[in-house]
Amino acid sequence: MTGLVVVLIVVLGALAVAVVSGRRHTEKQLETKRAELEPVQKLAFEDVTALGTDLQDLDAELLGTELDAGARADYQRALDAYESAKTAADRLAQPEDVRHVTEIIEDGRYAIACVRARVAGEPLPTRRPPCFFDPRHGLSVGEVAWTPPGGTTRDVPACALDLERVQVGADPDVRQVMVGSQRMPYYQGGPQYAPYAQGYFGAFAGTHMLFTGLLLGGMMGGFGGWGDGGDLGAGDLGGGDGGGDGGFWGGIGSDGGGGGDFGDFGGFDF
Repeated sequence: MTGLVVVLIVVLGALAVAVVSGRRHTEKQLETKRAELEPVQKLAFEDVTALGTDLQDLDAELLGTELDAGARADYQRALDAYESAKTAADRLAQPEDVRHVTEIIEDGRYAIACVRARVAGEPLPTRRPPCFFDPRHGLSVGEVAWTPPGGTTRDVPACALDLERVQVGADPDVRQVMVGSQRMPYYQGGPQYAPYAQGYFGAFAGTHMLFTGLLLGGMMGGFGGWGDGGDLGAGDLGGGDGGGDGGFWGGIGSDGGGGGDFGDFGGFDF
């Protein structure tokens, strides 16, 4: 009988340890998830706020202006995008969900551009990618040859101000994010920021090689880094070492590059 009691005590003790251990593991997972989500959600809220500011500027421009049916429809589309983006940002449950927020914001900004074109009596603007350096700058106006520190020159879409800055040798106004305690360009922020960029640029993957690499990298679950050289290759989806600083522009394969930290793909080697 005494032996049975001892066995029961041991079993109950083991069960208690397992329950406590499982609870701690769950709490740690939740803590990690919150830590990953917090900076991405902050980024989403900042971009939603920026869209709201753009709408306020548009309101001021349109004061006293009679809108035709097309302009009213585009204006409503922009307002709806703002409200939808706010809701989506509030409901973010994981970093990957931010893609839906930035998809909505991109559509809203294009609607704003359409309103301005209609009011000015101009043709509707071609739907171009947002400014690569900071998507909050709105639609790009052209491509500019840009060389990141220690990297290779690539043509990237830029807004008018950043295009001018780069052309005269000045630094572009780059969107910064927090990675731990370090502030860095969003495109070097690691895989947790990849969905943020995919929402803005994924729709242009079929027409722009820069974004084709981003989209495929996201679909396949890996993002290479920004390397220190090498040429973009269209064949090897699986290989490559990634890029130097641990950015996320991977996906199409590469002939060169340094040792990236994120993903299985040879990166978009700058």
